[in-house]
Amino acid sequence: MIRVLVVEDEEFTAEANRVFVERVEGFTVAGVVRSGGEALRFLRRTEVDLILLDLYLPDMHGLEVCRAVRAAGLSCDVIAVTSARDLAVVRNAVALGVAQYLLKPFTFATLREKLNRYAAFRASEGEVTGQGDVDRALATLRGPSALPKGMTQDTLDAVCAELRRSPMSAQAVGAAIGVSRVTARRYLEHLVDTGSADRVPQYGGVGRPELLYRIRTQR
Repeated sequence: MIRVLVVEDEEFTAEANRVFVERVEGFTVAGVVRSGGEALRFLRRTEVDLILLDLYLPDMHGLEVCRAVRAAGLSCDVIAVTSARDLAVVRNAVALGVAQYLLKPFTFATLREKLNRYAAFRASEGEVTGQGDVDRALATLRGPSALPKGMTQDTLDAVCAELRRSPMSAQAVGAAIGVSRVTARRYLEHLVDTGSADRVPQYGGVGRPELLYRIRTQR
């Protein structure tokens, strides 16, 4: 089992991340902490393989946590989880050895893909025979998201952001993010198919009930 430390200061998000990680085969949550200092204290006494690290913590920036982890000689890897879209932050994260970078808000399917890629990368063994082997190993870890043809991660993230506010119909989501109802419904159905959202019939009017969608945080 790959042992994961979840570092997230928002209680609801921390619990959602814990549940998401536990749903991925081969992973277990070693602990959940709410600050950088608490994370460093936890790591001094408990061995973990991977840190799911929010970058904006109440006591220090997540990159400071990364620096302290490296200075202490700890070999655990890091997936940065953040709403930060500044490429300078991304470059600094890469320089500190962050294995992957996951933008909020994200779906269970997106996190599951990141974790599965990380697990496949960890499982790689043997010696490389050339540059191609190195490139393939890195592609396993950081390859593009496997979304259905015609779908983009940015639009999927926008759909998820709307659903986190409240259950919504395909028409309402489409209007909120500037796409057609048909396009919005395609993304919403993808979230349902991957276990990240539920359909919720809304009764009260005449005729067929309106179909709403909501983010699923637990199963």
